Amino acid sequence: MKGFLDDANYSVGLLDEGTNLGNVIDNYVYEHTLTGKNAFFVGDLGKIVKKHSQWQNIVAQIKPFYTVKCNSTPAVLEILAALGTGFACSSKTEMALVQELGVSPENIIYISPCKQVSQIKYAAKIGVNTMTCDNEVELKKIARNHPNAKVLLHIATEDNIGGEEGNMKFGTTLKNCRHLLECAKELDVQIIGVKFHVSSACKESQVYVHALSDARCVFDMAGEFGFTMNMLDIGGGFTGTEFQLEEVNHVISPLLDVYFPEGSGIKIISEPGSYYVSSAFTLAVNIIAKKVVENDKFPSGEKTGSDEPAFMYYMNDGIYGSFASKLSEDLNTIPEVHKKYKKDEPLFTSSLWGPSCDELDQIVESCLLPELNVGDWLIFDNMGADSLHEPSAFNDFQRPAIYYMMSFSDWYEMQDAGLTSDTMMKNFFFVPCIQLSQEDSFSSEA
Repeated sequence: MKGFLDDANYSVGLLDEGTNLGNVIDNYVYEHTLTGKNAFFVGDLGKIVKKHSQWQNIVAQIKPFYTVKCNSTPAVLEILAALGTGFACSSKTEMALVQELGVSPENIIYISPCKQVSQIKYAAKIGVNTMTCDNEVELKKIARNHPNAKVLLHIATEDNIGGEEGNMKFGTTLKNCRHLLECAKELDVQIIGVKFHVSSACKESQVYVHALSDARCVFDMAGEFGFTMNMLDIGGGFTGTEFQLEEVNHVISPLLDVYFPEGSGIKIISEPGSYYVSSAFTLAVNIIAKKVVENDKFPSGEKTGSDEPAFMYYMNDGIYGSFASKLSEDLNTIPEVHKKYKKDEPLFTSSLWGPSCDELDQIVESCLLPELNVGDWLIFDNMGADSLHEPSAFNDFQRPAIYYMMSFSDWYEMQDAGLTSDTMMKNFFFVPCIQLSQEDSFSSEA
């Protein structure tokens, strides 16, 4: 049931009742221990189906356009296409991936803030007309290379105006929108709507209040210039929790009713990415090296005053592979030791590192773990977002295999929704997921 990022075909393991994700991970840990101990992913496609159902139940009035760069594995794209989502693409490669699935150009938007001319021309060639823009230079490029472009003006929100130092933020100010509308009129570029984005790191739901108010102002401004506005894109920033989605909906729903009421002809869309895929993928990594250090010389600088040793563990995956997003954001997962160990076993201060021996390749600065050995496995959940890209060639890093699974109950739910492998998912091959016997499974204690 192995599938790689560039596979045209892949199989999905169907889990019998009583078999769960843990059993599947046990199976592949056993297999990889025998065949080379390479890191691997397990993707539960049923979780993506559940996330879509959750979206439909809570914010059905907003059409999701999945952010492809978040996770562009073929199985993810195909199942989302089957579920009827749109796609937000940042490059020619992403547009081509989605187009190959038979997705209509009307269900693709081109969202790169800095577009190559060749890629604007490609979008024009395949009929992807809707794209975002936040400055005059981009507007002129679009005018010269895409005569049928339909542009969403990307406006900044309060959480990213003068945001954290070192972060690249996009979106024009409300004040500059009038100038961009004037430019668009002169260049004969069609402005059809507004986009804004509220970061998932933003805890103030009030930001949506101001963003929607600003969007309404731009709609009114555009009307003065004779533009017909029919689309509002509220961006991404959805973490994946039902609570956050309900909280956002609680804030925006009454405002949408006031500013962009149903029947006004305005289509509301969004760009969820990690919302759909983060919880669907689990990564298993192997300990390839280990270093014992004195507690007062621990890399994090923490001094516990204890005479107990601390440990530095090196794994066969790191920032030059599946943990690349660690360079720009905190790790949103806690490592779990795969092997069984006694409840009263001592825990030691530990740090986790990738295989490159680069000082940047630190995955977890400090955590408490039982003493591990070379060959032991660590499990990281919530690894579906920004982790399955092409790896760097640094240190001869090997790309982890991906194993897809789905429970029979999720498969039946998809069938009930009218989605079948025969009609909608041509590259899926469903096979029974064989569970290891008790004798083969890992039961040794540390």
